[in-house]
Amino acid sequence: MWIRKICPAVLALALAWLTACAPESGPLDDEPLDAMVLLGGDIDEGYARAVTPRPFVFPDDHGPHPEFRNEWWYITGNLDDEAGRRFGYQITFFRLSLVPTVPESASAWATNQVWMAHLAVTDVAGIGHRAFERFSRGAMGLAGAQVNPFRVWLDDWVLASDEGNDFPWRLTATSGDIELELRLMPQKPHVLQGDRGLSQKSAAPGNASHYYSFTRLQTEGSIRVQGREHAVSGLSWLDREWSTSALEEGQVGWDWFSLQLADGHDVMYYRFRREDGSEDPFSKGLWVTPEGDHSLITFEQARLEVLERWTGSTGHRYPVAWRLHLPAQGRVLEIRAVRPDQVMDLSVRYWEGAVDVLEAGEAAGRGYVEMTGY
Repeated sequence: MWIRKICPAVLALALAWLTACAPESGPLDDEPLDAMVLLGGDIDEGYARAVTPRPFVFPDDHGPHPEFRNEWWYITGNLDDEAGRRFGYQITFFRLSLVPTVPESASAWATNQVWMAHLAVTDVAGIGHRAFERFSRGAMGLAGAQVNPFRVWLDDWVLASDEGNDFPWRLTATSGDIELELRLMPQKPHVLQGDRGLSQKSAAPGNASHYYSFTRLQTEGSIRVQGREHAVSGLSWLDREWSTSALEEGQVGWDWFSLQLADGHDVMYYRFRREDGSEDPFSKGLWVTPEGDHSLITFEQARLEVLERWTGSTGHRYPVAWRLHLPAQGRVLEIRAVRPDQVMDLSVRYWEGAVDVLEAGEAAGRGYVEMTGY
């Protein structure tokens, strides 16, 4: 899901990183920004807006949409090595537009695009959670996205097709004592979120994104942690969104869930939280069958309750266990973080981590949760 609107604060932050040549693995100063701080501000009319459903065209829509202000390629997954050691991982490539058009300049460095990427690995029983970030200009081949062949990259963090534009895709990324090399292959077709791929965030026209997902990607490869290589396999989830939108006044954060159930069903649900503590009626989700058929979960068709909370060293308090009621599907899912400390304490602070799913007290699946605004 991630950020719906990037305001001048994050653009200034990105430019500061670019000009200061800051290191990749820590925040710009002593106090990271909360993701919700980045969601205000005016919208330049020069950008395209997500107003009505549109036809999705592949492979073109795997590539960039520079007429919109921001977009992302977002992957999470749960993997095991041959000995049963558990890993969660996340990588997200963000394209952020500074202005609607490329500035007139003879310089090869001229660009209106800034790129940011986040990488994290949770070694559940080992070193715990590690998170890294990078920034770059969208010029001189430093970062970008393309089709023919498909490739998204920031430096040597790369998501690319093995050949041409089709799957399988390969993900490679190295930072600090972490290295990933993974192969991703869909087990189901893509699904369109919201109304035929138009995911409305509030009543305001254009406050929406174009949004599709691959909810079940068979994943194989290796994760290297502190010099030790682990051959791993499991499932990943890909979200693709592009938009020029803002959160509505009064929306203070979100909780986003992607769950892959052992019986072959997949669930996405996100809850917008409002200032008064209520759940925003534009919260919604998607139910995906083992065959790949999917149906919308509306705000009225789900109920999410928090079971446990955890307070980190910074004093931020996050939910770490939930119960998701889906009466239309006849399911009640208990969701628990595999570790409570999966905080992305980078230039933007949010919680992002691997979870287990239980049903009637029995193991029923795995997934990922993202939370902002806490």
